[in-house]
Amino acid sequence: MRLRNVKGAKEKIEGDDYTIKLPNEKKGIWKDVFGNDNPIHIEIGMGKGKFIMELAKKNPNINYIGIEKYSSVLVRALEKRPELEQDNLYFIRMDAEDLNEVFEEEEVARIYLNFSDPWPKERHAKRRLTSVQFLERYNKCLDQDGLIIFKTDNRELFDFSLEQVELAGWNLENVTYDLHHSEYAEGNVMTEYEEKFSKEGKPINRMVIRRKRG
Repeated sequence: MRLRNVKGAKEKIEGDDYTIKLPNEKKGIWKDVFGNDNPIHIEIGMGKGKFIMELAKKNPNINYIGIEKYSSVLVRALEKRPELEQDNLYFIRMDAEDLNEVFEEEEVARIYLNFSDPWPKERHAKRRLTSVQFLERYNKCLDQDGLIIFKTDNRELFDFSLEQVELAGWNLENVTYDLHHSEYAEGNVMTEYEEKFSKEGKPINRMVIRRKRG
């Protein structure tokens, strides 16, 4: 994925009050950051932030953390942050591989994965955010009833993800190959990509999986 460089993005991120600069120092104490015991939901690869911003507005009793690897993308989310009146949303610029350096065991209640990079080459399969390797990372930080909600327009990635869920021993709660024409469409919050793809008539795949026990 080729990204357009945004001049001054790193400086804006460094000066932003809602971007956590040393997230590994918050491991195990994220409730102190938010000042409450509300459940923590995270989005990995949040893009420009439309999805997580809308969730934060609708659910003031849930704490949200948006994770984005690229400064030039994260800075666009920061531009939207002033629209949110409550303090239940923070951001982290980091690679998802470092997730367990930032969140303690059972510290997260839910993870959202939306239109993740498919990494189409087979040799890059371990980099896919729904690979067995990443599911193991999620399993460590999710609580006992922790969920992952994954949406994508990429059917090959979705089929791969279903295989990985079984291999990793997770539980498949529900699945649809056409979200917007399914029983799960009500209450669905769309991302920027989702709005674009749905207007083009592309079906959206979605699965909800629950962490393995034991």
